[in-house]
Amino acid sequence: MKLTVIGLNHQTAPLNIREKLAFSAANLSEAVRDLNVNVAAEAVILSTCNRTELYCVGDADIIIDWWANSRGVAVADIRPYLYVLGCSETIRHAFRVACGLDSMVLGEPQILGQMKEAVRIAREQDGVSTWLNALFQRTFAAAKEVRSLSGVGDNVVSMASAAVRMVEQTLGDIGSLNVLFVGAGEMNENVATYFAARQPKSLMIANRTLTRAAHLCSKLGHGAQACKLDVLPEILTRYDVIIACTGSETPLITADMFQAALGKPLFMLDLAVPRNIAADVADIDSVMLYTVDDMAERVASGKEARALAAAQAETMVQEKVGEFVAWQQSRQRVPLICALRDEGERARQQVLNNALRQLAKGTPPEEVLERLSVQLTNKLLHSPTRALNKADTHDAHVVKALAEVYHLQRSTTVN
Repeated sequence: MKLTVIGLNHQTAPLNIREKLAFSAANLSEAVRDLNVNVAAEAVILSTCNRTELYCVGDADIIIDWWANSRGVAVADIRPYLYVLGCSETIRHAFRVACGLDSMVLGEPQILGQMKEAVRIAREQDGVSTWLNALFQRTFAAAKEVRSLSGVGDNVVSMASAAVRMVEQTLGDIGSLNVLFVGAGEMNENVATYFAARQPKSLMIANRTLTRAAHLCSKLGHGAQACKLDVLPEILTRYDVIIACTGSETPLITADMFQAALGKPLFMLDLAVPRNIAADVADIDSVMLYTVDDMAERVASGKEARALAAAQAETMVQEKVGEFVAWQQSRQRVPLICALRDEGERARQQVLNNALRQLAKGTPPEEVLERLSVQLTNKLLHSPTRALNKADTHDAHVVKALAEVYHLQRSTTVN
């Protein structure tokens, strides 16, 4: 078994593939538990609107089979969209993702929080042990340092600010618009905060649980109101802007909810994966429906300005990866070091016991000490001497290693 990450993201797979392989917040814990118990020695699942990644200690092919089966798709249908990374590549990838270097929005900070939440859920399901614990501890520490020192997260054009600009460019002043948010999660909270600052004519938060929607409304202020999802069919046509982002695995807004002609432009933005708004809603006259993939071009502005910071961040990430790999290798040598010291201790105890028996018999201490020193030297040098005697003339690495270990002059080594 080895450390690996299997995943797909906005760069490797279109939205219709990503939504098939995504895990909702509701089933993520169960999925991690099943993956960890039946397939992988350790497992963390990161599933966002732009990526789904399985960080595991296990066999990549078996993990892919499990993923396909769990989502009800054929392996052959998803293989072309997946990336499978080995140990060192996994470390580098995790560091880059946490730093926002692999995000649609270069340097965006939200992904770091999403990774931490994914690890927290995996810990609850006993999915994190030696390998992944070390990986993510180093990942989060590196991300904090790289972000603060490189400035890669400065002047980020976020999904939230891009959404506000899209609405203003399409419909005009937000102060004259009625805005509906479907979902009260972190993404919608970020976007709603930007809209609330523009003081829309009205702002409604629809959510499965009314208490969570009401809590978000209290944070937003500006007369924001809350309602439950089951009233959506009755209120959709009242709004000029509808932004959806929930963990639902099936669309919450469908074309048949718009039975009457709208008679006005309706801006709809679906930030969820899987999608919350059915694709055929875009066929309704005067509806402008955008998905998370449509945001890519919008958030690209300012990317050039951050290119230098990104290059610096990439260099720092590479240094951090090197440090982690070196630490990992040193940890792998610990058992060998312990075994070597144990062998030395056994030799010491053996000659010491012999010396004590000689003293008990009345042997002069000077003679006992002489024998002890000779016996201990012989025992400690027996293995390396035997290795040298057995070494073929072509085994230069054995000769070189022993010369370095015992600080021998080159002239004393075998040519």
